[in-house]
Amino acid sequence: MELAKRAIRQRINQLFNDYERGERPALRRADAMFPTDSVAWRVNGDIVTMMIGGVSGLLLQMLHPAVLAGVWDHSDFRADMHGRLRRTAKFIAVTTYDHAERGQAAIDRVRSIHDKLGGRLPDGTLYRVSDPALLAWVHVTEITSFLAAWVRYAEPTMSAADQDAYIAEMAPIAHALGADPVPTNRAEAEALIQSMRPQLKADARTFEVAQLVLRQRVGGAAEDFAGGLIMAAGADLLPDWARRMHQLPTAPTTKRTAVRGVQRLLDWVYTGSPNRRVWPTEVLEWPDGAPR
Repeated sequence: MELAKRAIRQRINQLFNDYERGERPALRRADAMFPTDSVAWRVNGDIVTMMIGGVSGLLLQMLHPAVLAGVWDHSDFRADMHGRLRRTAKFIAVTTYDHAERGQAAIDRVRSIHDKLGGRLPDGTLYRVSDPALLAWVHVTEITSFLAAWVRYAEPTMSAADQDAYIAEMAPIAHALGADPVPTNRAEAEALIQSMRPQLKADARTFEVAQLVLRQRVGGAAEDFAGGLIMAAGADLLPDWARRMHQLPTAPTTKRTAVRGVQRLLDWVYTGSPNRRVWPTEVLEWPDGAPR
């Protein structure tokens, strides 16, 4: 049984880390940017809810024409949509759990890339990826989606205070990336989302990117089955108004039940895993030979 758990963990770790480039899972460290008892540590460590939230957040982000243009103009999204989701997951893992210096280095790297990118919308309007308002939209859609997925599938009784705390804890990351304004509680996050709605639209490019997100394949039959459930759950998590803009149906309740089944399976798979251990500060790299 333990061999089966390790095999599944290793396959999942390979999906989230580019082993050919030397990437390994982020160590959970006591000297991370967030303390070990933070709400962020609790929410950001669940693979299933983070992937669901990542899909939902990406679909929301793409409704802003300038954010969509940044993806359209400056990424190989048609060939590597999985890579985009994987890089987002890696960024969250490193900034939440790894050494604080590595977290800051990841932030600096992303910001330096954003500073170089821009272009024109189809109507000729100039945009910059580093625009603080665009970064604020990306941030607020991402964290509210992560939180919504966590509440729906992992902690339905999560207190309002803890939900506010999560948004407040994630705010410094957004500030460091150059976002403005940055919400610090649920009410501010919802107000920011509502304030941006008049700027949102869905067109042929939006639908193309959304379908690439929702129809991507990542590996074998088991991975694609679980991935299909997660993609559907991400679409289902969207606010009603955003789902209508994307012309997506509400997922049947049976799919939510299946997603919870996948989540329980992975929770069992990762029980006792080095991925969930808090490593001592003297351990700097994923230990060679450590069971995955």
